[in-house]
Amino acid sequence: MTIQRRIAITLPAGPRVQDTIDRAQWAEAEGYTDAWFADAGAPDALTLAAALARETNTLRLGVAVTPVFTRTPAVLAATANTLAQLMPGRFVLGLGSSSQTMMENWHGQTFDRPLTRVKNTALMVRAMLAGQKTAFDLDGLRSHGYRQEAIEPAPPIFIAGLRAKMLEMAAEVGDGVIINLWPRRALRKIIDHINAGAKAGGKPAGVEVVNRAMVLVTDDKPAARNLFRAAFAPYYATPVYNAFLAWAGFDDVARNIAEGWAARDRTKTSNALSDDMVDEIAVIGNEDECRERIAADMAAGIHTQIIAPLAGATDNDVQRTLATFSRKDFPYGE
Repeated sequence: MTIQRRIAITLPAGPRVQDTIDRAQWAEAEGYTDAWFADAGAPDALTLAAALARETNTLRLGVAVTPVFTRTPAVLAATANTLAQLMPGRFVLGLGSSSQTMMENWHGQTFDRPLTRVKNTALMVRAMLAGQKTAFDLDGLRSHGYRQEAIEPAPPIFIAGLRAKMLEMAAEVGDGVIINLWPRRALRKIIDHINAGAKAGGKPAGVEVVNRAMVLVTDDKPAARNLFRAAFAPYYATPVYNAFLAWAGFDDVARNIAEGWAARDRTKTSNALSDDMVDEIAVIGNEDECRERIAADMAAGIHTQIIAPLAGATDNDVQRTLATFSRKDFPYGE
């Protein structure tokens, strides 16, 4: 079975719900196949997905990703059941661990054993969606006696991964794998671990790989690189992403970012991401350059590309970026 190649718009489009509705409807008219939400705060991704079910007709709507520490398995299963009814065959539940900063500082949760928590949440949610009565006590994640009506077709569960063990678990347990913020030279390594996990899970055809691509179509590459540094140098200072950067082969960069962040030296933190390093991760350039990079990464093993314009970009550059990947200009599946 060949896994379809897809191009997605990123959501939300800002704090106003109407802006997100407008972006989704524009994307559908322009031939995008998907829209994928980030789930990091207001507006709430899963609530807004329900609103879009009635505002769109063909877009597949996914969440990349809902952190498993913020909602119980029963809540996730009930929400997924509702969304699957509102848009049969069009909803994908994406689960992940997020990061220490968001879970501990924002939500006041203990960020403990993320791989185990994500795996067990996915297993429990899948059983609940199938209508099974729960009798789970999985490493402290418990549910007994909960049952909801089975939903058909059950929405697929995709799992986010960074390093080897999480990538392999995501492919083994999940229906797809979600990746992001990887340096380009690490992609082959990432895909190899995903394929190993899929094989362990008895999936010889593999699983769908979804990537959130940080993209900006612009004539000012230096300014765009600085936008990336401002947004993501703090990301790579968090333990999970710092370890991921080192695992991807950039030990020195990871160390310099960690040292700069610990010293509250914003300049050292940002400068650790050289122009070459930024270009390893982000997709920055004119229309042809960005299309070429996205297409090459798809040829290397990514099935669905979420086009995520860099935060802080001008409205014109954001719209230029999204328009670059309309169906008429980027016939990715042909």
